[in-house]
Amino acid sequence: KISEQVIIFDSDESHEVSVVIKSGRHNLEGTVELCHPEDWSVSPKTQKVSIAHKGEEQTVTFNVTPPKTGSEGFIGPIVHIGDKDYNKELFEIDYEHIPFQTVLLPSESKVVRLDINKSGENIGYIQGAGDVVPESLEQIGYKVKILKLEDINPEYLSEFDAIVVGIRAYNTLDDIEFKLPQLFDYVAQGGNMIVQYSKSYGLKTKNIAPYSLTLSHDRVTDENASVRFINPKHEILNSPNKITQKDFEGWTQERGLYFANAWSDKFTPILSMNDNGETAKEGSLLIAQHGKGYFIYTGLSFFREFPAGVSGAYRLFANMISLGKEDMNLEAKRND
Repeated sequence: KISEQVIIFDSDESHEVSVVIKSGRHNLEGTVELCHPEDWSVSPKTQKVSIAHKGEEQTVTFNVTPPKTGSEGFIGPIVHIGDKDYNKELFEIDYEHIPFQTVLLPSESKVVRLDINKSGENIGYIQGAGDVVPESLEQIGYKVKILKLEDINPEYLSEFDAIVVGIRAYNTLDDIEFKLPQLFDYVAQGGNMIVQYSKSYGLKTKNIAPYSLTLSHDRVTDENASVRFINPKHEILNSPNKITQKDFEGWTQERGLYFANAWSDKFTPILSMNDNGETAKEGSLLIAQHGKGYFIYTGLSFFREFPAGVSGAYRLFANMISLGKEDMNLEAKRND
């Protein structure tokens, strides 16, 4: 097996990928190779497998090099023992309410070479109900710091290019309303604040944004639902990555959930989408400039798309973090 189900490459530099082989008998001898897409390369071509005792494991490492431009596919190990080949992973299904079971499935991992540009580097992350967004952002080169509410103060916030709020944080963090004034002031001073979805009920605060914003039960469950650009010239769809319809291909499970359904005219809606037979929903991605920075609310399911290696989701999120940063850099250079 390969431990990572999805491996993200944000440049054409090689990554080490480890393969674990577990022996089902004593004195196992053979070789292992790593299958890969044609435009990718792997070295060495094979590694030796030698395990003395049944049940023991051996880990071998390959260097995987992506192409110079965007590409994705799958890699998978094949173990050659004598005249037999093995390419399946043993999964154990162990729950109290059902009998113990095992199943063999092809051992493979998705590899993604992202064609992505970024502005900004340091991200503060406020965790909500739990997701892998911080780890996913680190995979594409961001430095992510988990923030506790008690640590939030103006001086500390000034270290970050963006503050990202995790899923359902407004439902799970009892004291978040007391920190929102400082977070909104951080935005006014030039930071970006990205708030991922919270449920419309059980909110710990009424003021979820610097301007009026109402959440709803609106969602789009069809992961292939058409996505329409309401404001195609908006910076978030054009810089530093040009967002196109291709970036909404390959999404998994859903487009998003708990969209906003009412908002101040300070907000700009970016996308429109809907399930078949339903009315258009425009509250999946809303942006408001607040002072020198930007407040963004999004119900798009980045927390599902990142673990699935959906390249378009990464590119759009990078644009959200980068929003306004290039203009600030130009202003800083003029002041210097």
